[in-house]
Amino acid sequence: MTKPSIPVGIICSQHGPYQAMGREILKSTLMAVDEINNQAEFDFTVTAHVRDPRGVIAEYHTVCDDLIRNVGVEHIIGCYTSASRKQVLPIVERTDRLLWYPARYEGFECSDNVIYVGASPNHNVLPLVRYVLDNLSREIFCVGSNYVWTWETNRVTRELVTASGGRIVAERLLELGESAVGHIVDEIVRRRPPVVFNTLVGSSSYDFIRAFHAATTAAGLDIPMLSCSLCEPELKIVGSASAGCITSSAYFESIRLPENRAFVARWKARYGDDSSPSVDGQSAYVAVYLLARALQRAGASNIGEVRRAAAGFRYNSPQGPVWIDGGNNHCVLTPRLAVSNADGQFDIFWEADAPVKPDPYLTQLDVAVSPARDGASPNAPHLRVVK
Repeated sequence: MTKPSIPVGIICSQHGPYQAMGREILKSTLMAVDEINNQAEFDFTVTAHVRDPRGVIAEYHTVCDDLIRNVGVEHIIGCYTSASRKQVLPIVERTDRLLWYPARYEGFECSDNVIYVGASPNHNVLPLVRYVLDNLSREIFCVGSNYVWTWETNRVTRELVTASGGRIVAERLLELGESAVGHIVDEIVRRRPPVVFNTLVGSSSYDFIRAFHAATTAAGLDIPMLSCSLCEPELKIVGSASAGCITSSAYFESIRLPENRAFVARWKARYGDDSSPSVDGQSAYVAVYLLARALQRAGASNIGEVRRAAAGFRYNSPQGPVWIDGGNNHCVLTPRLAVSNADGQFDIFWEADAPVKPDPYLTQLDVAVSPARDGASPNAPHLRVVK
C-alpha cells in the first residue's frame, strides 16, 4: 500500500553571503526527510519542495508565497537569518501556515505560526555573557552585521554588562555580506579591548576572523573572541584563524551522547568523513523530526492540530532532550559553552545541568542581572566541567 505524501516547503539560500549555512541547513533537512520516508513507524511520506532565495531578503517572501499558493504546503522549514524570517512571518500568519524556524535568534518574538527550534537568547547570549563577566572582563567590544540579530543581541549584552558595572567599549556594524573589515580590525588593535563579541553573519564573519587573527598575532595581542553562531563547517571555511573562539550553542559535533554519535556517523556516511553538521543544520534535522512526529500524533497536517500534538512531546535528539513549550512555541534546549580548537572542532567546557525552558522575552533578565548582596550574579549558571 502506498503511503500518502505530505508536501513540506524548504526555504534556504544556496547562494549569496550566507550560502554555506543555507547549504548545511538543506543537507540536514533532506537527510531527515529521507530517514523518515524509510521508517515504517510513519504512515506517510514527506515530499520536500526546495526553494533558493539566493540570499536576497525580498525573495524569501516570494518563494514562500509560491510554496503556499502553487504547491499548497502547510508547513515550511527554513530561513537562516532573522531578516529572512521576518519576510516570511506575515505571509504564514495571513495564510495560517506553520514555519519551523531552525536558527538560533535574538528573541522578543512569539507567533502562533512559528515553531522556534533554535536557541533563544537565554540559551546562548546569557550563558556566554555571564561567563565573560565572571571569568574574563567587564568590558566588551561588539562587532556585527547591521540587522535585528546584532541589534537585539548587543542590547541584551549591554544590559547585562552595565548592570554588572562594566561597559560596552564600542559597537561596530557592517552590512550583510560586507567584506571591508580592515577599519574595524585596525581600531581593535589600536584600542586593545579585553574581549571582542562577533555577531557578524556568513562571509563577513569569515573575513573578519581571518583579518582579526592576522592583525592581533602581528601585534602580539591575545584578545578572546566570542560568538553565539560559529559552527564546525565555518571553522573549516575560515581555517586555522578560527581556533580559540569561545562559542555558546545548544549543539556541537563533540557532544558525547549516543544519539549524537549515531547522528554524526549517519551524517559522515552520507556527506563524507571530512564534513561536519552545523548547529542550525542539526536544528533543521530536529525540526523535521518534531514535525513528522507531530503529524503522526495529530493524524492530520492541519496546523492547529499539529501544534497541539507537538507541544510537550519529548524527542531525544542529537543535542539531547528537546521539546516544544506550548506556551510560547519555543524549544526547551540545553545551553553549552565551548572553545574552538586547531582541528576544526569545539572543546565543550560547560553545559547546563538540565534542559532550560525558553525565555524569548527574557522575563527573568532583571532578576538575573540584579547584583546580589555579595556582588555576585544571583542566577549565574553553575559551571560544570564536561570531560
